[in-house]
Amino acid sequence: MSIKADKWIRRMSEQHGMIEPFESGQVRETEQGRIISYGTSSYGYDVRCSNEFKIFTNVHSVTVDPKNFDEKSFVDFTGDVCIIPPNSFALARTVEYFRIPRSVLTVCLGKSTYARCGIIVNVTPLEPEWEGHVTLEFSNTTNLPAKIYANEGIAQMLFFESDEICETSYKDRGGKYFGQTGVTLPKT
Repeated sequence: MSIKADKWIRRMSEQHGMIEPFESGQVRETEQGRIISYGTSSYGYDVRCSNEFKIFTNVHSVTVDPKNFDEKSFVDFTGDVCIIPPNSFALARTVEYFRIPRSVLTVCLGKSTYARCGIIVNVTPLEPEWEGHVTLEFSNTTNLPAKIYANEGIAQMLFFESDEICETSYKDRGGKYFGQTGVTLPKT
């Protein structure tokens, strides 16, 4: 990038709607007190987790199969705090909606605040011309229940701009997760 990364992110969001809603700075505190930060960072953007969760459960003893996924594997939950059972995982989505430019690859990484608690966010790419709310996967690697907080920072997006646009984008291929708006389960 020929301009400062934080200015590039602001410009792409303001002119092209790359991130909506967009926060041009780092938010570390709200009326309720200190929070896990979100917004524009030095070389990326810290996203928030919505309050819609799908928590993995083995109550129905179904087999987890990405080709034939059984929704009974999850319990739906809406709230400000999600408790992930020990050695389990949950799905959520970003508050932010993304429109990735054709010349950009975006990578989602977990924030160290959660990683230091044994909560791992799956590393996932957002390909050129992908659009939607990002479905986030949280693994609780501990043998204790773990909390994640809605509407606070949960992961960081890093943006890699090429000097050429890609030949075939995610949209061109008709990618199966294009335009997703809720917590989206596996598709084949």
